[in-house]
Amino acid sequence: MNELKNPALIIIDMINDFQFELGQELAQQAQTIVPYITMLKEICYKKEIPVIYINDHYNLWQANLDVILKNCHNKRSSQILQKIKPKEDDFFLIKPKHSIFYGTALNVLLEELSVESLILTGIAGNICVLFSANDAYMRKYPLFIPSDCIASNVEEDNIFALRMMKNVLGASTDCHQSLIELLSSIHPSYNRLK
Repeated sequence: MNELKNPALIIIDMINDFQFELGQELAQQAQTIVPYITMLKEICYKKEIPVIYINDHYNLWQANLDVILKNCHNKRSSQILQKIKPKEDDFFLIKPKHSIFYGTALNVLLEELSVESLILTGIAGNICVLFSANDAYMRKYPLFIPSDCIASNVEEDNIFALRMMKNVLGASTDCHQSLIELLSSIHPSYNRLK
C-alpha cells in the first residue's frame, strides 16, 4: 500500500470548454466527480496540503487563469467551472500535451513544496490522467487516484484506465471517502508558497 506522505492534490483539465467530439458526454461525467474533488480540496485546505491545477492552455499560451476561465465559459461548462474553479491560494499551471509533467514547471514546484506523493483527479481518466500517472510513476511518486474523482468520455474506458493505474502503476484507486480518512490523519506541516 502506498504511503500518503507530504501529498499534493492535482486537478487535471477541469477548467474545460467541453467543445469537442464527445464533449457533452465528458461534461456529464465531469459533473459527477466535481462534488468529490471539492470535498478533497476542502480537507486539503484544512491540512495545508497544496492544491495544484494543471490545465490545457487552449492555444492561449499564457498561464493567466482569468483568461482561460473566460475562454472556457459556455452553456455546457458554466456549472462545472463555477463549482471547481481555483481559489486564490491554489497553484495553476498550463500544459501543452497530455501529461502534467511534459513541458510544465511541475517538477520544480513539487520539489519546492517537498511533495512526496500525488493525488490525481480530473479528466479525462483514460488520456491525460493516465498519461500523467504513468509519468508520475516513472518519477517514483506514490499515487492516489480516487476512482470517483476521475472521468472519461466513456465509462468503460474510465474503468480500464483505473485498472491499468492500479495494476501496472501501483496506484491506490479507492474512492474519495477512503482518501479523506487518510488525509484526516495528516498533521498540517506545509509552508505554502505564495
